[in-house]
Amino acid sequence: MARALYLPTGSCLIRQSNSKHHISLLNGDIRESNSKHHISLLNGDISGIALSVSLKVSSTRSVRKGVRCAVAEGFRETLGVSNSAHRPRRVVGRGSRLIGSGSAVPKLVVSNHDLSKLVDTSDEWISSRTGIRNRRILSGDETLSGLAVESSRKALEMAKVKPEDVDLVLMCTSTPDDLFGGAPQVQREAGCIKALAFDITAACSGFVLGLVTATRFIKGGGFENVLVIGADALSRYVDWTDRGSCILFGDGAGAVLLQAAKGDQDGLLGFDLQSDGHGQKHLSLPTIGEGAVKDIGNSNGAALKPPKPSSHSCIQMNGKEVFRFAVNRVPQVIKAAMEEAGIAGSHLDWLLLHQVLFKMQTRGLLVL
Repeated sequence: MARALYLPTGSCLIRQSNSKHHISLLNGDIRESNSKHHISLLNGDISGIALSVSLKVSSTRSVRKGVRCAVAEGFRETLGVSNSAHRPRRVVGRGSRLIGSGSAVPKLVVSNHDLSKLVDTSDEWISSRTGIRNRRILSGDETLSGLAVESSRKALEMAKVKPEDVDLVLMCTSTPDDLFGGAPQVQREAGCIKALAFDITAACSGFVLGLVTATRFIKGGGFENVLVIGADALSRYVDWTDRGSCILFGDGAGAVLLQAAKGDQDGLLGFDLQSDGHGQKHLSLPTIGEGAVKDIGNSNGAALKPPKPSSHSCIQMNGKEVFRFAVNRVPQVIKAAMEEAGIAGSHLDWLLLHQVLFKMQTRGLLVL
């Protein structure tokens, strides 16, 4: 006999019979029949993430087998994917290797000379301190998602991997075109129709966190191909009257394809990740309405108040404090990563740092 129960969104209702079960879940609601059961999990709106999770459970509702994730049935039909085509069993415990990369930049070039017309600076002052002579800025109908898609296609082409063979798309950005997330749109436009896709927001550290996250999905989740994209359009939030910050930022996208590999072929030798929220006061991009951050909850007319304009402020940066933090902490995490990998600084052939400031890179090398 069937029973119906409705629970809050995110929870699930399970029905069972005395036969083998599959569980079927739709946005917190599970329906079943007396035959084999399926649980389908659908999460997100029309432009969001769709997942189908299938579990085998015993009559006591305990999990017997592993979890298999795929695109939800309705979405599979929409995307033209055969419902009868099942993915092979996932293999966990594998390493990762980087087999493809790609990049994309906007067409508009803004030179140091161009900036000298806006603020009191010069090409010599900027280049001697940062090594920067030009930066690319989005213009016209260009979008960050468009750059992300272009870089992704280049990475897949280099890797000789078909878009439909990608299992996961990670979009590492703090400036998406859509605040609900840009990864699903990139997944769609790049043709990665079978892939899970979501954003990672971690500013300067985003791409590194994306790389490590990708390796964890391969090692612990049995994923085969993971596309990691680092993309930002920081020019949208630059104060072009601030000489200390406007010279540093531009727009662009880069992507890499990580693929599962045997343990002895693992390309990730070691890593170290840390966070310190105390530095927020020195580098931030707060969302503001009238009354600044404290009143952000009312910026759309909430709590019976009239709507107020809501937007992001410009990038707020205390350059001296950011410099002091970076030259002290970055060498520490590099050392920790090398210790985990079992190598010394003398073994390094190439050091790639996110930070563009030449002085900061030099200081970091001296410490190592």
